[in-house]
Amino acid sequence: MSIRHDQKEQRKSLILQSALDLFIRKGYGETKIADIAKAADMSMGLLFHYFDSKEKLYEELIRIGCERLKMDFNFSSDSPLAIFKGAAEEMFNMISINPFAAKMFVLMENAQHLESLSEDLKEMLIEADKLIKRSIPLIEKGQLLGEIKQGNAEALAVAFWCSIQGIAQYIALHPEKPCPNTMWIMSIVENKEGALRSED
Repeated sequence: MSIRHDQKEQRKSLILQSALDLFIRKGYGETKIADIAKAADMSMGLLFHYFDSKEKLYEELIRIGCERLKMDFNFSSDSPLAIFKGAAEEMFNMISINPFAAKMFVLMENAQHLESLSEDLKEMLIEADKLIKRSIPLIEKGQLLGEIKQGNAEALAVAFWCSIQGIAQYIALHPEKPCPNTMWIMSIVENKEGALRSED
């Protein structure tokens, strides 16, 4: 790839990161395109070369967030608990080493409450929000195997994913704070009694 192409990609990345910081600190409505250009240390003319408007820039961030939140539960593993553990480890690793990823959780949560979004973006957010529903059959399978504690599968899914969401948002706003241990989150769904019986 050419140096020119690399420079363009770096500028685009800088614009996205600057906009993301402002959107989560000031909110979408309060952030002006001039604020983003200033934060990215470039002219508004150069910024418009990459994004036509604040709306297009916000849309791009939402698309990135939706793409990253897609999780496929059709893994070959026979252990639902192992799938949840892998997902939690992946999420925590991502937010620990990549501040951009942690901030995306804040942006995605805030976007859920914006009425001015286009229909396309609303559809994307609905898809991204299906993570809880898609994990319910996995929890039910884990309950049958004795790996996952008994109880309402949807409620367990809510507790698990909302804990990760809340932690990600906190780390995004307080990057100097330590990320919790994955096993603490796993205790939300893990059937400890079943694990002990399998060790006997």
